Amino acid sequence: MELRTLRYFVAVAEELHFGRAAARLHMSQPPLSRAIKQLERDVGAVLLDRSSAGVSLTSVGAVLLEEARGLLDQADRMHVRVAAAAGAASLTVGLLGDSADPGIRRLADDYRRRHPHVEVRVRETSLADPTCGLHAGLVDIALTRAPFDETGLTIRELRADPVGALLRADDPLADRDALHLEDLADRRWFVFPEGTDPLWQSYWNGGERREGPVVRAVQECRQAVLWNGTVGITLVNHEPGAGLAVVPLVDMEPSRAVVAWTEGDTNPLVRSFAQAATTALRGAPLRSAVAAPRQRPPDMAGR
Repeated sequence: MELRTLRYFVAVAEELHFGRAAARLHMSQPPLSRAIKQLERDVGAVLLDRSSAGVSLTSVGAVLLEEARGLLDQADRMHVRVAAAAGAASLTVGLLGDSADPGIRRLADDYRRRHPHVEVRVRETSLADPTCGLHAGLVDIALTRAPFDETGLTIRELRADPVGALLRADDPLADRDALHLEDLADRRWFVFPEGTDPLWQSYWNGGERREGPVVRAVQECRQAVLWNGTVGITLVNHEPGAGLAVVPLVDMEPSRAVVAWTEGDTNPLVRSFAQAATTALRGAPLRSAVAAPRQRPPDMAGR
């Protein structure tokens, strides 16, 4: 068995969908299907049950998945250790937002345990650059959120998180159980700087052109709402902070957390980090799923 074929199999086994696996591997579906069928012939057993209901692992396929993951992980570790011995073991990771997040800390602990000799350089970026410097060649891999211009990049979705309206806690809408975007149509919104990726800007502005204070960081978003009574969109499971509230938006698509890197990059450190991020972060919210209790804003006048 070739490692490449095992990577194909792992992708299909994890996605349980040939189309999604092919997209993840940046190849068309027919050669992927042929490779899996050849693997089944080599193994001498059916690895995947294919039916109108979808794809599922057979008992033999489940065993191969466990063994293949271990083998591929060992191969990646070998490449990383060789790179470290050659003095080339460094990785620059772009982060969008709060690197003190428990999910990021969990990933950092896991990656350091696996690759203690790799020097990881972290580059935190503003909300104006959702690729965290990938398009500019400033980072090797990024933990960020879609949507944005994916030209020349490989994207792997980790999770989809619900979003809501960020409001002052004394806002007339703050006590609602849920809101629609039209409820915020006549409000001023915080916006990102001119030149920000239009797909990214559009998503966080609810698909409309908005006017309001320009922000570049999460804390600036919160302060814009607190001081000016503007509104915006944030993750429902992020604690808004004192004096702020988050109300779910029922007509907004969830925000997709992704790991992204340059298409065609064969650096084993990048591949290893992407796998570690998938294992540590897929399906698990980066923060508590419950927003902080809504609090009245502090009395600025001291009354």
